[in-house]
Order: sequence, then structure tokens, then C-alpha cells
Amino acid sequence: MTSQTFSRAALRSDVTASLVVFLVAVPLCVGVAVASGVPAELGLITGIVGGLVTGLLPGSSLQVSGPAAGLTVLVLTAVKDYGLPVLGVIVLLTGLLQLALGVLRLGRWFRAISLSVVHGMLAGIGLVLIAGQLYALGDRGAPGSGTSNVAGLYDLTVDVLASRSALAASAVGVGTIVVMTGWKWVPGRARLLPGPLVAVGAATALTAAFDLPVRRVEVSGLFAAVQPPAVGDFSRLADVGLLVTVVAFTLIASAESLFSAAAVDRLHDGPKTHYDRELMAQGAGNTVCGLLGALPMTAVIVRSAANVQAGARTRLSRVLHGVWLLLFAAMFPDVLGLIPTAALAGVLIHAGFKLLPVKELGPLWRDHRGEAVILVVTAGAILITNMFEGVLLGLALAVVKAAWEVSHVHVDVTDPGEGMVRVRIQGNATFLRLPRILDALESLPAGRTVELDLAGLRHLDHACLTALRSWADQHNAHIIQPGRVPSAA
Repeated sequence: MTSQTFSRAALRSDVTASLVVFLVAVPLCVGVAVASGVPAELGLITGIVGGLVTGLLPGSSLQVSGPAAGLTVLVLTAVKDYGLPVLGVIVLLTGLLQLALGVLRLGRWFRAISLSVVHGMLAGIGLVLIAGQLYALGDRGAPGSGTSNVAGLYDLTVDVLASRSALAASAVGVGTIVVMTGWKWVPGRARLLPGPLVAVGAATALTAAFDLPVRRVEVSGLFAAVQPPAVGDFSRLADVGLLVTVVAFTLIASAESLFSAAAVDRLHDGPKTHYDRELMAQGAGNTVCGLLGALPMTAVIVRSAANVQAGARTRLSRVLHGVWLLLFAAMFPDVLGLIPTAALAGVLIHAGFKLLPVKELGPLWRDHRGEAVILVVTAGAILITNMFEGVLLGLALAVVKAAWEVSHVHVDVTDPGEGMVRVRIQGNATFLRLPRILDALESLPAGRTVELDLAGLRHLDHACLTALRSWADQHNAHIIQPGRVPSAA
């Protein structure tokens, strides 16, 4: 095969893949924006930047970036707390931080984050997303926090059942979920069409055909939606809470992007991701999104997997998907105004369920119970408190678990019945295991000579060493320290 033939074949594959990714991206970009409490066009702008800016940069060749359901809850909270104009400042600083982390070659360190914390974070996001979008499914406004959303579900059910318009909206949303869930079983070439597009398209057509009394997406126009942050908006940087929000955006967006990159790398045999460059590419994209006042972006596994499965070979496919989004947003903005918001809520509820590790939790509980506990606690904490505090709690639990497992210690006692009692301690003696070590020593026969052998320890921290020396002084014991011969304590 000649290089010219290969290039033509690659071009055809990339163009086809870009169209598939575009069709997947449209309902998701709009849905994430609406769920985040911002104009629908801002989701499309982030998708466009993900294609035309991040898509051109090195890092991951086939990964596609755009607005993600994983950041919906965080964006919604930020917009409520600080207002839409300040969102651009937050996203801009997030991008600059990501660029700095990439320059400092810290991208690879995101792979060191506990998988249980990441899965717990995604599960918590999924729970909050589902709880909030159930209200949008019935054309109702959510109370606010995750716990209040869950607590209000009974009242929501009563309200929806008493309203014909709410029942109509719920039917549209549930129908969207049913179509998306069952689309993978559709036979033949029809399945080449993306499920989200088919579901939202069908819901839009039925809503228009029967003139259903449901809410539709509000449209302001692509250029009208662009709201660069004003100079005065940067004065909010004195707010510690805003800085914490920036850190949360940075950590979560970066971790989600790089974990997505690792997953996408397993789907194809082409060049693998350079993590620091990919982090810089995400940073460049978020910097541009911040300047435009748009949503933050991450790499999105749904669009990335669709890109690979559609046969993409180079980064051209993801760049072209941004071109198609731009043309759609510029030429057909009125189409967005026909889409029922309940259908978009159905798309996001479906996406929220995909974030829940339903199949993985059982095996994880059987084989790695501690990791399962971290996952569940992280998800629950996010639902009860907020994203940042939940992730911090998960990270703290992961650190404690790692420290506990690393500090394995074995205390072997050899007692011949009379004479010297030999105690051999092996492993890692840290303050976490000190109570167990002292309990074993205190249970030794009184009045006997003791030899305390520490030569087998791989690690002995200061707390343990001080406590063991104190015990040896009190009991006139001999200590064999690492690398030394027996000597009187």
C-alpha cells in the first residue's frame, strides 16, 4: 500500500469518525451546559475549543475533549456561589494551573491517585447528577444540595403526578433514557447512529409533533453567549472559597482527563499518551474557555471511545469534530430551541448511571474490602457535603489505609521455658503498630532476661525506637539493632 493510498484511507477514516463524534457531542455539550445552569451555547463553545485548540496540541492523539458530566455539579455550585461572569475567571485560572503543572512535569503524578478515590469521586458525581436531574426530568427546579435533592424526591413525585405538563415532560425524559439504554441492542447499521442523538432527536420530534407543554432549551445565540471575564471579576480572587474552587476544578479536571487518557490508550494500538503534554493541552483549552467565559473542559471517555471505535487514526478527527460543532452552532442555533430540557435531563441521568461502579463494587468488596470502603465513603461524602470535601476525605482515607498496610509488623516470641526469652520483630515498625508491639512485650513472663532482636526490621520510626528503648531500659533487656551485634540497652 502506498503512502498516498494510506493517507487517503486515513483521511476518510478521520472524517467519518469526526462526524460520529460530532453527533455524540451535540446533545452532551448542550445537556451539560443546561444542567450546569449556564446558556446552552457555552457547552458548544467548550466543545469547539476542545476540538480546535486542545485537538491540535500533542499529548493524546485520539482523545476528545469537551464539557463533561463529571464537572456539572462543581460548575453549578460555582455559578450559584459566584455568578456566571466569575466562572470565566475560575476556568481561566484552572487552565493556567494545568499549564504550570504540565511544564513542571507533574502530569504523571496524577496516576498515583488511588483508583478507589477516583471511582468514588465519579460515583459521587453520578449520584448528585442523578438526584438533581430527576427534577429537570419533570420540568422542576432542584432544591440545591445533594442531600436536599434526595430528601425532596417524595414531594417531587407527588408534584409530578398532580401536573399534566410535568407528566408529559417526565414521559419525554424517561423515553429518552429507554432509547439510550436499549440502543446497543438495535441490529444492523442503524446502530452506527449515536444513541444520545437518536434519543434526543426522537424526543424533539415527538414534542414538536404533539405540541407537548414542556420546557425547551433557551437560546441566546453563539456570540451573545460569549462573556469574557471583566477586570472587576478578578477582584473575587481575594475570596479564599473561590481559590479552593479553582484548586478543585484543577485537580478533578486533570485527574479525569489523564485517567481517561489511560483508558483510551487501551482501546487502540497507536501512539500512547504523553501525560505532561496532555495536561498542557487541557490547560491551553481551559485557558481559552476561561477567556470566552465558557464551561471548563476535560477529556471525555464517551466521545473518545466513539472516536476510536469509529476508526479514527490521527488527531484530525477530533479537530474536525470541533469544526462541525462550530458550523452547527453558527448556522443552526434555532435547532437548540426545539430540544426539550427533559430529554437532556434523560441524557445526563443515563450518563450519571454510567459513572456508578455497579458491576465493579461486588468483586472489589470481595477482594479488596478496604478499597471498596474508600470508594463508598468518598461517594457518600460528596453527596452529603460537596465535591472538594468528599475527595479530600477519600484521599485521607487512602493515605491512612496505605500507611496501615505498609506498617505490617510481625512479633515472634521464642520462650524455651527458662532462661532468656528471644523476641524478634520484623517488617515495618511505625507508630501505627506500636500498641500491638508493646502489648506483645508486656505479655512476656516477668523476671526473665529478654533479647529484643530488631535486625529484621525494614523500617523503624522514631516513635517506635524511643518506646522500645524505654521498655528495654525498664526491663533490663538486650537490643539487637539493625546491622549491630547484641548490646546492653
